[in-house]
Amino acid sequence: MSFHMVEAVGVEKQIGHQMILKGIDFTVDRGEVVSLIGPSGSGKSTFLRCINHLTKITGGYLAVDGEPVGYRRSDNKLYELSDAEVALTRAEIGMVFQRFNLFGHKTAIENVIEGPVQVKRQPVERARARAAALLERVGLSSKADAYPSQLSGGQQQRVAIARALAMDPKLMLFDEPTSALDPELVGEVLAVMKDLAADGMTMVVVTHEMAFAREVCDRVAFMDDGRVVECGPPNEVFNNPTSERARSFFARVL
Repeated sequence: MSFHMVEAVGVEKQIGHQMILKGIDFTVDRGEVVSLIGPSGSGKSTFLRCINHLTKITGGYLAVDGEPVGYRRSDNKLYELSDAEVALTRAEIGMVFQRFNLFGHKTAIENVIEGPVQVKRQPVERARARAAALLERVGLSSKADAYPSQLSGGQQQRVAIARALAMDPKLMLFDEPTSALDPELVGEVLAVMKDLAADGMTMVVVTHEMAFAREVCDRVAFMDDGRVVECGPPNEVFNNPTSERARSFFARVL
């Protein structure tokens, strides 16, 4: 089995006549935290969605934990998974979106237990106990019975993180998790993510938070025009970018 949690080789994504991803070569090792940074429209979020098979690649090879995304191997051949099989494999990958995507008619704890009960068929009381512990972990034990409309944006995003963790994922994907938040609420979400990183969770994070990328991530991948232009330790990529495109980008944002 590959020692990589995520392995992409020549990954392409075409929509109509437009190439969104143009041959992505990229790996993430177990326990590693990697951020994807770059200008809007560079393909960061599309690539993240491909890892979770929310978007299907049109070329190349993409695997999570040694298994091809959306396919299974049998007799050295690849067979496309059914929708039900995709759902089961996706349950092992937690994803946190820009928008919180909570069920508005369910309380915080009801949102967190939804996946374990409906997908993993866990008993409700077992799922509820686990959800209560996760809400405490993200600092929201007092908000377990609150509805999303009663929570701030930062609190809703922390519930969304707890909901993803409730499925015991082997990989967490974050798609600009703080971009929809007021500036004063960003820190509380990043603090939870830093805690996850410290505990050894494998994470891929699309972010514009350069301080987080520099402080928390093991590596930074700079994307532009559907390609990974540079990838390496944060200080190396930020301080000594080798491409003119990266130098221009960092001159504006750092």
